[in-house]
Amino acid sequence: MPRIATPTAPARLLLVLVAALLVLVPGGPAWAHNALAEASPAKKATLEKSPAEVKLRFLQKLDPERTTITVSDADRQPVPASEPAVKGNTGTITLDDTLPNGVYTVAYQVVSTDGHTVKGSYEFTVADPSAAAAPSPSAAPSTAVAVASAAPIEEKAATEESSGTGTVVGLVIGIVVVLAGLAGFLYARRRKA
Repeated sequence: MPRIATPTAPARLLLVLVAALLVLVPGGPAWAHNALAEASPAKKATLEKSPAEVKLRFLQKLDPERTTITVSDADRQPVPASEPAVKGNTGTITLDDTLPNGVYTVAYQVVSTDGHTVKGSYEFTVADPSAAAAPSPSAAPSTAVAVASAAPIEEKAATEESSGTGTVVGLVIGIVVVLAGLAGFLYARRRKA
């Protein structure tokens, strides 16, 4: 009668450790979240002249119907702008007017390929030396009509999802720890023999 091989203690230990890693490491869909790759104007930029447009490039292709980009001033008032023009992974809005000096917030909302909504925002400053500072809304009544497409997005400080680098590093560290433990176990076992 043929003998059935049973796994040795190190093989069983390795099997248990690999199973534990598979349970503890998150799956791939978490890496499918979109993120802002490049912005113009750039984050925290100080511009000497008002930008004519805001262009955002993301890691993944954008859905034109589910992409929102807005600009608001320091008083959180929306700046009139066009609807986002989407081409591939880039969304662009054209500003209707020249921006006066001041701090502005670009807010965006896009959808990842896995269906999760990604929101974020950042600021830039217009500091045109030849222009006056933006008038305060309380100093002069505003006659501008708010554009429906420029509705402000819920303000959150850059809530972009991680690209998964931390998970990969954690996985590599976990594998190294498992292999070191296995090597130590085998070394100790051979010393006893």
